[in-house]
Amino acid sequence: MGRHWQAPHLLLAILVALVSFTYQARRKTFIRVQEENAVETQVKDTLQYATNMYNKDSDDKYNFRILRILKIEKQVTDHMEYHITVEMQRTICLKSESSNCAIQKGELRKQIQCYFSVFAIPWFEKYKVLKKNCSDG
Repeated sequence: MGRHWQAPHLLLAILVALVSFTYQARRKTFIRVQEENAVETQVKDTLQYATNMYNKDSDDKYNFRILRILKIEKQVTDHMEYHITVEMQRTICLKSESSNCAIQKGELRKQIQCYFSVFAIPWFEKYKVLKKNCSDG
């Protein structure tokens, strides 16, 4: 009679194992967090994306560009997430212009400090700004 109960216990154990593995697969498990260098192609692409999204969403009629990179961290899970802190400054180019423009001088000069959290799967060219926080510098 003891053998009849072994099969249901084995099936229950397998079911519990499958549920726990599925749960673990759904959770974001950080593989690593590391500081990054701005010269790497993936980082450059992410910085460009964050700048483009800032300019697109901004109410300012001029484009901004990165003046100085303060910190870049890459968090790796099933994707990459970049945490970027930069100083940006208003350029002389209007939003309709997209070339590399000089920085504003004089009374229109404006400098801001921004933090961006960017979801990135660079090999598929997929990016999304998860968080953006900018303040006058």
